[in-house]
Amino acid sequence: MATAPYGVRLLVGAAVTAIEETRKLPQTILMYPMTVASTVAHIVMKMQQDLADLVIKGDSALETIFPPKDEQPEWATFDEDLAAELAESPADAGERRTEGRFALYTLAEGADVDPPGQQPPDPAKTSAAPPPIAAEIDYESLTLAQLRARLQSLSVPELEELLAYEEASKARAPFQTLLANRITRATAK
Repeated sequence: MATAPYGVRLLVGAAVTAIEETRKLPQTILMYPMTVASTVAHIVMKMQQDLADLVIKGDSALETIFPPKDEQPEWATFDEDLAAELAESPADAGERRTEGRFALYTLAEGADVDPPGQQPPDPAKTSAAPPPIAAEIDYESLTLAQLRARLQSLSVPELEELLAYEEASKARAPFQTLLANRITRATAK
């Protein structure tokens, strides 16, 4: 086969490329806004990085001229300061005030530390007899999160018994609120 002249081959190749690009045009048009948006986002991020580099260079230049002073504002507290304070008060060292990660106002048996913001339980209230459901679910050892997980399986009368028991014994506000809200939702169904 005879080879066409270079100019003819060039024109035919350009025509085929034009036809291929024309066929791709609907897809290219759909992708064009995303391409423009990503290009603009790239340019903005690159400018931010360049500005941050300039600021860092400016900071290091200023530090060589004006060395920083190690001043700590009196209102600022840091972990190192808290560790020093804890080392000075050995009475609470090593004691956990709660059991478990999600235990709100739950104390170990025999602990004499009252949870923050709560009055010590009234001795007359602590003598309340637990209802059968409390023994069944081991209510005394449950944390707030554990109780929340078990509430779905309890009936309204059982919830009311637990609420009455909580009010008569420990009177922990988060537990009372949780039980009261569950009773309200269960009776509304």
